[in-house]
Amino acid sequence: MGDLGKAFGRLRGDFFGGLTAGVVALPLALAFGVASGAGAAAGLYGAIVLGLVAALCGGTRTQISGPTGPMTVVFASALLAVGGNIGLAMAAVLVGGLVQIALGLLRAGGMVRFIPYPVVSGFMSGVGVIIVLLQTAPLLGATPQSSPLGAALALPDVIAAFNGQALLLGFLTLLVVFRMPMAVSRIVPAPLVALIAMTALSVAAGFTVPVIGDIPAGLPDLMLPSVSLETWTTVLVLGITLGMLGAIDSLLTSLVADSITRTRHQSNRELIGQGLGNLLCAFVGGLPGAGATMRTVVNIKSGGRGRASGVMHSLFLLALLLGLGPLASEIPLAVLAGILIKVGIDILDYRLLRLLRTAPRTDVAVMLAVFVLTVLVDLIVAVGVGVVLSMALIIHQLVRQARFNVRPLPHAERVLEGDGGADLESGIRVIEIDGAFFFGSASQLLDRVDQVIGTRIALFDCSRVPFMDLSAQFALEEMIERLRAQDIETLVVVPTAILPQLQRLRAPCLPVAILRDDLPSALAEARQRVAAQAG
Repeated sequence: MGDLGKAFGRLRGDFFGGLTAGVVALPLALAFGVASGAGAAAGLYGAIVLGLVAALCGGTRTQISGPTGPMTVVFASALLAVGGNIGLAMAAVLVGGLVQIALGLLRAGGMVRFIPYPVVSGFMSGVGVIIVLLQTAPLLGATPQSSPLGAALALPDVIAAFNGQALLLGFLTLLVVFRMPMAVSRIVPAPLVALIAMTALSVAAGFTVPVIGDIPAGLPDLMLPSVSLETWTTVLVLGITLGMLGAIDSLLTSLVADSITRTRHQSNRELIGQGLGNLLCAFVGGLPGAGATMRTVVNIKSGGRGRASGVMHSLFLLALLLGLGPLASEIPLAVLAGILIKVGIDILDYRLLRLLRTAPRTDVAVMLAVFVLTVLVDLIVAVGVGVVLSMALIIHQLVRQARFNVRPLPHAERVLEGDGGADLESGIRVIEIDGAFFFGSASQLLDRVDQVIGTRIALFDCSRVPFMDLSAQFALEEMIERLRAQDIETLVVVPTAILPQLQRLRAPCLPVAILRDDLPSALAEARQRVAAQAG
């Protein structure tokens, strides 16, 4: 009985989550369709087809997919580049879907797991601020802006010309979604209660406020993407762009969903699901899309926890397309804005925001950089910059931890103990390399060449090097070449795991004959050589 109750609870959550996400997706799909140049119906077709296929075949159980801002911009450019020929534009969508499927089959989706948490945190908080900024104008009954910066700059004019009735509906919506008792919201999600109640109030009171408006009706006609010898390169480039952008957009949304639900998505399956969805969109004239962050968060916050929520989202939009459109046409945009503002506030990453004073400064700097770029520039650019910054900071830390020492030290600097003086007098120098030996730290080795000049044998102790890249190998080879020019013999001690790597390199100045995997025996050999030279 307990398992049955849990199953019913999950199904109820998926139903309400998908329904609420569908209501939020409706105006966005219509707006993206118009903005793309393909028409409002194209946005709705894309939301239904991609949303359904990605929900069933994708790797993120709570993700809601459909037309997104970045994908709409690229598709609009594609449609313009092919002279408004919808068949050619859909060929680019088809290529984009195939690219995503190929990425999934090649298991490229796992790369997203290497995105550091500060980048995800800055992205999430940035998306939350974007949602709040973009929904402020609809909340006040004004025309929404297309960018967060534009929304912020237009705020004084929006406040000056607000619609009192829209503001009342928005305020009541916020009151419901923030203050509804948990006992009620467990049964029916607060966003859905606010949506139905405020729409009923608006219609009953005869309010004059912006609403969703007319919704296209009827199933799409089947169409075949077209391509010609003159346009195939253009279609290919645009298709690859759509595929890569959609893949990145979807996987970033998957990370946000993981962060909220404390689950883990399947990246490669998600790419295949997105690719199949976009591929089918090309045959119905649907707008291409990706995982939609805002709609996904709305779904999760309204109770969605499984694939059924994504299916419900698509079935709701399909029902509107098949004749139920008038039921949703009177939904005030201010009500949707109130629901979305609650979502924007909830998506802020309070977990890291609370630790801003105590968290490592480098991580905070990365998070703030991603946050600012997300809000002011672009989501994809922000994540790219954040990943590069994180990589640069990690390299900096590895370089700082690397140690290059020469023992015994030159006469003027040395403080010797034990047999170190004997090694110095006998002409043996040990160059100790401790830590990561790679392109970031390799140059430090060449700076030590002057400390070795004048000895007979130089022994490179790399026994505490965890890894060595090609740049480090070439730096080692260059150092040995310089020493040979001074008639100084060399031996190189490396860990057993790295030894085969250097043996395969077959570098002229780094022959197998000078490679060793044991430091004591290498030192003994060096002393024997010095003794032989003296004899």
